[in-house]
Amino acid sequence: MSEKRLLVVDDEPEFGELVRQVAVGLGYEVRVTTNGRAFQTAYQELQPTVIVMDMVMPEMDGNELVLWLMEQHYASNLIIITGYSPDYAKDASLLAEFKGLRSVNTLTKPIRLAKLREVLSSSE
Repeated sequence: MSEKRLLVVDDEPEFGELVRQVAVGLGYEVRVTTNGRAFQTAYQELQPTVIVMDMVMPEMDGNELVLWLMEQHYASNLIIITGYSPDYAKDASLLAEFKGLRSVNTLTKPIRLAKLREVLSSSE
């Protein structure tokens, strides 16, 4: 298992693939999921060192997943992304920090590739 493991959850498969391609280029082992349940299963299998999470998804949103991650004692890097109001990502970031997670970055779609690379590189 690689020491750099990225788990992506975004209900837009094209965006997840974009993140995967960038992360693989940075040496990450990557798993992409499109919903909360698949994310939870992949989390147990991959034990990620970095997570890229979309905030607005059907069935289970980013806030629910942040709370679930805290129950799992996740303590690594979290990158929260939204294509809606930046307040969604900000609120989730505050929630994660309140629950004890210190390494939280927020990005708003559309994301520049250079910014995505920068954030993933700084999460190593």
